[in-house]
Amino acid sequence: MLQKEKVLIVEDERDIADLMMLHLKREGCEVEVVDNGEEALQLIARNPYSLLVLDWMLPGISGLDLCKKLRADKLISVGTCILMVTARAQAADIVLGLEVGADDYLTKPFDISVFLARVRALFRRSQQSSLSTDEKRIQMGELVIDCDSHEVKCGKANADLTPSEFKLLYALMKNRGRVLTRDRLIELVQGEGVSVIDRAIDTHIFGLRKKLGDYGSLIETIRGVGYRVAATL
Repeated sequence: MLQKEKVLIVEDERDIADLMMLHLKREGCEVEVVDNGEEALQLIARNPYSLLVLDWMLPGISGLDLCKKLRADKLISVGTCILMVTARAQAADIVLGLEVGADDYLTKPFDISVFLARVRALFRRSQQSSLSTDEKRIQMGELVIDCDSHEVKCGKANADLTPSEFKLLYALMKNRGRVLTRDRLIELVQGEGVSVIDRAIDTHIFGLRKKLGDYGSLIETIRGVGYRVAATL
């Protein structure tokens, strides 16, 4: 149950908005609904929401532009999750939605059970991130990445990673539960002694999975978009 989580739904199709609101309230959420971006901005300025559910095609400011503004102008806290729910289902649209700041992207029509599963996953990731006080050391089960020692342990064994593989794993584990596009991974991984271009990411991911052994399956491929590490084991 998502007790007392505050959710704002920005959706101009009333039937869809009512369906999402009904099921979120059954889960214990406090839910508000508006049908345009301008009104959403006013509510967001006055209320600390845990989750924003944004449609792309809205009257006035689009959900995409709203998401971009909220992230770029820091109008919401880092811990606020954004789920984009839209009929725009092309891979380029999904990539764009994630790039401007959405944490996840669900296409219409959707099954309400899938919608709720996505919401729960976002809250789990957000809660885990807020509990993490040392970003230099991240652990999932027996998989541990330590930036100070530049070591990755899989159980009792060390994984011998290249600089690119190490940075990729750190980026994915730090953002666990969130889909990272190839372009975003390039931004996060590029640095001194590391040069990564476009589809080379796929090659690095292949090598990383192999070196992680059984833990390689934690890295999920989101076809046409990028990669994600599961929020939980």
